[in-house]
Amino acid sequence: MNLMWTFWLAMAGLLLGHGLPGMIVGGIAGFIIDGVRQKRRYATPEVGGFIGPLFALLGAVAKSDGRVSQEEIAVAERLMSRMGLDAEQRKQAIESFNAGKQPEFDVTPSIDGLRRWVGLRRDHAFPVLDVVIETVLAEGNPPPEKMSLLRQLAFALRVSDMELMALMAMKGYAWNAGTGGSRGYGHGGGYAPQRNQQGPDPYTVLGVERSADDRAIKRAYRKLISEHHPDRLGDLPEDMRRRAEARASEINAAYERIKGERGFK
Repeated sequence: MNLMWTFWLAMAGLLLGHGLPGMIVGGIAGFIIDGVRQKRRYATPEVGGFIGPLFALLGAVAKSDGRVSQEEIAVAERLMSRMGLDAEQRKQAIESFNAGKQPEFDVTPSIDGLRRWVGLRRDHAFPVLDVVIETVLAEGNPPPEKMSLLRQLAFALRVSDMELMALMAMKGYAWNAGTGGSRGYGHGGGYAPQRNQQGPDPYTVLGVERSADDRAIKRAYRKLISEHHPDRLGDLPEDMRRRAEARASEINAAYERIKGERGFK
């Protein structure tokens, strides 16, 4: 358990002049806060709670460039099948997708709904993003409007541009986020998605520069694999679980490639 609050509140109790009793009281209060934060971090999201906001956002992404293509509709239909939605859930998904296609649809509630569903579970954030990326890339190189919505979702889920680039790389695309920064969601963000014929760049997958030293690469790998280990996924739909497992495999493969190139163990 991360005991950050335990430490700081214990120190506060000591420094505010209460001595050892104050330190003990502060430590107990901090331990309770740390326990609540830990519970939230690993809480399993509500089963099916993502369906409405997710498919509404997919509809908005599909419509963002002016028209919804057959490829984008096919992606949504495949997702419904692969997620094993029952009749009621499928009806909800279709209605939400159609609502998202409307010209004046506001994506903010949908993105906020996905943010609340994911909570602090970063291992759940990446499968959600992976699903949206599938729609973003349904017609090939995506226009800025689609990338803008994707980056808004990533920011809401506390996923950086570098991590989003890694997900795009795993789909066979290289993407230059430009100079807009992690909050630069406008059309001037310098998007340059291109089909990458060489496969995912292992350094991009791990979110490190090629100039990073061996220690930084090992540290990045350990952090990523701990966040994306399939055993921690809880009650995710089978399709999202497979996506998370595929990402863990990509992370392992990228690390092995770099190890082979650099010759470290």
